[in-house]
Amino acid sequence: MLMLALSTDRLLAHGAETHSNDPSWTFDPWIIIPLLVLGVSYAVGSAVVWRRATIGRGLREWRSLSFLGGWLTVAAALVSPLHWLGERLLCFHMIEHEILMAVSAPLLVMARPIGTLLWSLPRDLRAAAGRLLKRPGLSLTWAWLTTGRNATLVHGIAIWAWHAPILFDAAVTSTPIHRLQHLSFLLTAVLFWWSVLWRSNAGLAAWHLFVTMLHTTILGALMVLAPRVLYQPQPAMAAAWDLTPLEDQQLAGLIMWVPAATIYAAAALVLIALWIRRSSETGRRGDAVRAI
Repeated sequence: MLMLALSTDRLLAHGAETHSNDPSWTFDPWIIIPLLVLGVSYAVGSAVVWRRATIGRGLREWRSLSFLGGWLTVAAALVSPLHWLGERLLCFHMIEHEILMAVSAPLLVMARPIGTLLWSLPRDLRAAAGRLLKRPGLSLTWAWLTTGRNATLVHGIAIWAWHAPILFDAAVTSTPIHRLQHLSFLLTAVLFWWSVLWRSNAGLAAWHLFVTMLHTTILGALMVLAPRVLYQPQPAMAAAWDLTPLEDQQLAGLIMWVPAATIYAAAALVLIALWIRRSSETGRRGDAVRAI
């Protein structure tokens, strides 16, 4: 995937090439092919697992729907006319990023798709992939990256670094850098949500969600309150939509500030509620044992 992101293919370069004036779908092979491979592999793996399953089919249906939602939202962000709009308006570009990080990533993580994807492989290749995934070096690296503190830090660094004007402007004007930007947002978000949903207890996970909500809110507020335009190439196109470049930037900041923060806050509240309920149940069981 990293090789795809860094490809020098110029089919859909940003900024430097002529674009249609009508909203259109983005048929970038470096996006379409990985999406199709991932989707077909999951469908094949799901069919194999479903034939072999004797219990837990309801759980597998729920995970399949979660994966489908994640896959469709990635496609919507990177292939649908939303991407076309994101090339022209900073506010729509921000919507793309928030979909990848706050919608697609948690849905894909909830699906836990690795096992299902492995079942799409031939037996020998599946066994080899399983052995590779169990290698100590890879297992330890994954464990370190998905620790709550590390995942939150890595994801936060990716968000702030790519919103530095020099890197953001480079992503808008260069297709390979733009692919790398989207890929890093999605992958670090997967690490973050994996730590929240599968590695941390509910109370600690809520804390990491709160921290992420706080620093992304600060970044959004900085974009809204900045007295001048921070990003140059993209806001130059805002006049076609009756927006000044500063207004476009302010809308983008508001999208990061309010809707994205609401998603993190809602997830944190759900986890806090679960944490309180589990603590109460543990306390009642302890009282019952002492009473006996």
